Amino acid sequence: MKPQNLMLSAAAVVAQAPSMVGAFSPTTPPPGGNPHAAGSRRSRPGSSTENRFQSGGDSQALSDLEHLIADLMEVNGDTVVHQPQVALSHGRSAPSPLSMEEASTGHGMPWTTTFGRTDETNPLLYMPFWEWQLDFMKSSLTNLHPIECSTLNGIDVSYNENKEKRARIVNHCYASDEYRKIRMTYYDAGDSVQVFNSVWYPDAKYNLPVLGIDLLSFNRKRYLAIVDFQPLHQEEEDHATNYEHILQPIKEKYDNLKGRMSSKFYDETQFFSKEMLFARFEDGKIVDEDLFPAFKSYVKTHLDLVKNTSPSTDPKDVQHVFDRHMTYDTYSADRDPAAGLFAAMFGKKWAEDFIYDFLFSLSERSEEGLDFSPPGPPQGRRSGGPPQQGNAPAKTEKVSEKALPVV
Repeated sequence: MKPQNLMLSAAAVVAQAPSMVGAFSPTTPPPGGNPHAAGSRRSRPGSSTENRFQSGGDSQALSDLEHLIADLMEVNGDTVVHQPQVALSHGRSAPSPLSMEEASTGHGMPWTTTFGRTDETNPLLYMPFWEWQLDFMKSSLTNLHPIECSTLNGIDVSYNENKEKRARIVNHCYASDEYRKIRMTYYDAGDSVQVFNSVWYPDAKYNLPVLGIDLLSFNRKRYLAIVDFQPLHQEEEDHATNYEHILQPIKEKYDNLKGRMSSKFYDETQFFSKEMLFARFEDGKIVDEDLFPAFKSYVKTHLDLVKNTSPSTDPKDVQHVFDRHMTYDTYSADRDPAAGLFAAMFGKKWAEDFIYDFLFSLSERSEEGLDFSPPGPPQGRRSGGPPQQGNAPAKTEKVSEKALPVV
C-alpha cells in the first residue's frame, strides 16, 4: 500500500473511532475507570477539564491503527525510510513531523556562541552536557523520535527569546520505547545565567523513578546541580526494582556532589532519593571534573535500570504509575523555582503555560496560578489565598543575588 493510501486509511479509522486518538489526546474515561487514566494535564476544580482516554469498544480500531502506523513508510527510489513506530500508551504525545536530524538541530542547536554578554572562553557552560545526552539517546534508545514541543492550546514553546535582556531558551522533546517523554531545556543569558534541565519519564509500564537533571550557573560565581533518580513512591521497595544501591558507589566518588538541599522549595523526602547528587559550589572546575562524569554515569545507569526491569502488563499497575507521574508533575510545577525567572524574561502568561503545559504537562493547574514572588516557601498556596506577586528583577547584566533560586 502506498504511503498516501496508508495515511488515508489511518484517517478513516480515526474518523470511525474518534475516541481512539485518546492515546495522544484522551477523550473520555473507561467505564468505571479513573477519569485521568491517560493523556494530558488535569485541571483543578474551577478550570476546564481535558477529555480522557477510552479503551472499551475501540480496541479493534486501535489495533488497526497501530498496524497502519507500523507499516507506514516513505518510498524514495530504492530507499525505504521507516517512520518511527508510535507506542500508544499512557501519556504519550503525538510524534513530531520532523526527522531526528531536523529536530536535534532545531533553532541552531547545538549553539556555539552565547546570546548574552560573556567574559568566558566557554560561555555555553552546559552545552557539552546537552550534546553528550542527545548523542547517547540516539545511540542507546529504541525507536527514538521527536515529539511536539507545544502547550495544550497549541502554542509552540520550542524557542523563545528576549532581545532586550539578551536571554533565550530552547526546548526539545523526544520519546522512545523505553521513555514516554524526555524533555531537554537550555537557557542562555550569557555569563548571567546558564541552565541545562532535563527530565526522563519512563513509559508507565515501568514502575521506576524519573530521572531529573537540573544544572545552573549564576554570574559564573555560584553553581547549583541536582541529578537524581526521583522516586515515585515514598518507599524504595514500592518500585519494581531497588536502585539506590547501584547509585551509591557512583555518588561515593564525588565528595563535591554530596550536599543537602534546603526546604525553601522542596521537601527532600518527596520525589528525591537518598542518593541524589546535589551541590552548591563556587569553583567552576567542579563542573568538568566531577559533575560531568557523575551526570554521565547516572544517565547510563537509569537506562540500564529501565532495560533490566520487566514491564508490567497489568492495566491497574500501569495506571497507578501514571497517576504517580501526574502527582510528580503537579508537585514540581507548583514549586518550580525558575517561575520568576521565566516570567521576568518572557511574561507571566507564557511562563505559566510553559511550566504547567510543557515542563510538567500532566500537572493540575492551580486555581491561583503560579507564585512569582521572590524565592522562598510558596506563599498562600496551601491556604487558598492568592500568591504574592514580586517585582521583576531590574534590567542589569548581573543577576541579583535575591533573584537566585535557593534549593
